[in-house]
Amino acid sequence: MDLSLLLPMVAAALAAVALYTLIGFIPGTDETSVLLPVTLALVLAGTDPQVVLAFFIAAVVTLNLTNSIPTALVGLPGGVLSAPMIDHALLLKREGLAAETIRKMAAGSVVGTLVSVPLALLIASAITPFADQLREYGSLLFVGGAVVLALIGKNKLLSLLAIIPLGLLFQGVQALYRQTGVLPEDGTITVSFFLSITAGPLLLSLATLLNPTLRAALPRAGRTPIVITRSELRGAPLNPRRLLTRAELGTSATVSAASTPLFFLSPVALTLLMGEASGARAQEPVQRSSRAVTSMAALAHSTYLAGVIIPLLAVGLPLSPVAVGPANALFNAPPVLTLDDNLHHMLSTTQFVVAVVVGGALALVLSYVLAVRYSFRLTALVTRYVPHEAVLALFVVFVLLLAYLDAGLVNVFAVLLVGLTCGTLNRLGVNFGVQFMSLYAAPWFVAHLM
Repeated sequence: MDLSLLLPMVAAALAAVALYTLIGFIPGTDETSVLLPVTLALVLAGTDPQVVLAFFIAAVVTLNLTNSIPTALVGLPGGVLSAPMIDHALLLKREGLAAETIRKMAAGSVVGTLVSVPLALLIASAITPFADQLREYGSLLFVGGAVVLALIGKNKLLSLLAIIPLGLLFQGVQALYRQTGVLPEDGTITVSFFLSITAGPLLLSLATLLNPTLRAALPRAGRTPIVITRSELRGAPLNPRRLLTRAELGTSATVSAASTPLFFLSPVALTLLMGEASGARAQEPVQRSSRAVTSMAALAHSTYLAGVIIPLLAVGLPLSPVAVGPANALFNAPPVLTLDDNLHHMLSTTQFVVAVVVGGALALVLSYVLAVRYSFRLTALVTRYVPHEAVLALFVVFVLLLAYLDAGLVNVFAVLLVGLTCGTLNRLGVNFGVQFMSLYAAPWFVAHLM
């Protein structure tokens, strides 16, 4: 352990907290779109692996906590993982419990992080002896994950039917690139693909605006009023002892522990299914919604942290939707990192644990304070002075820029093709988890179908 890296890790964690606190308060910001480009930039800039890992863990903790706050305040999802909370948050808001909901979400985030991090480290240590088998049969894990996520999705039949066509699309574009010399024989453009999957719904919405008939049919409304009182701006005391009931604390801890071993499944699917189940036993609607949003906040952290910690520490391959998406730059960012030489190979277990603890602890403490004490003030600031359109435009530019850096101008059009295809499937009920799993199961499908 190099103590000289402790200060850079702390600085990186603080920078992540500052950046993703502001981003997290903006409704509609997708986790992959805002985490991946910055992490990839740090890796390609030659930042020390420990510093990058501390930054990423802090970013995940901060973003998942702050993303839930616009949901409680204005009924808009901060990110994909906060979307399952909307109905429950709106019910609590109508009961005048928005401030209490935010504090419960913050406390649930603490529970999810404290349960999942040590458990994920233990699971990673337990499966490390089987790393060679996981590397050999990792594609089958993705195939199984795609099928499972398809079966628990909204449109089960279409999700199952879409798996192989998506795999053919992903592999076909790369085969064309290799044949024409755009890519070397061993090259990939995976980063471009999962960014286009993530940005697919946004790209489809923008394409819809180009059709005069569809554009004219869109609903129109004035500005959405957001009311925040002076009493709410004063914040709340930082005493966490009475934030959660015994039932809320118990269910949050239980679902966090149960979701951690399921790191290879979609965080959104786990958050929705387990979160709804955790509140089902409550008799009163307010109690049911309060228990559900608390558990969902815990699940948002446990699923994401397990999804990066276990594959990265145990195997070094992206064997989860989180690793495939926002954390992919930690596994594969040529020419700096490859699947055969990434943070798994560069960091010892001690170095890995220190980076996770430094990033997670700093982000958890600071984000908790911000959420409980200053969430209303920060929300008022962001909603008033940060245009939503500017943020979305910035993310689209990031996607197109990384596509160009991956494989030139032709890849920009390939990203548009994949994005519009995946956005359409997403609108029809084929969730992100199925699409991401199809991307990484594609080599297995092509090898066994040809």
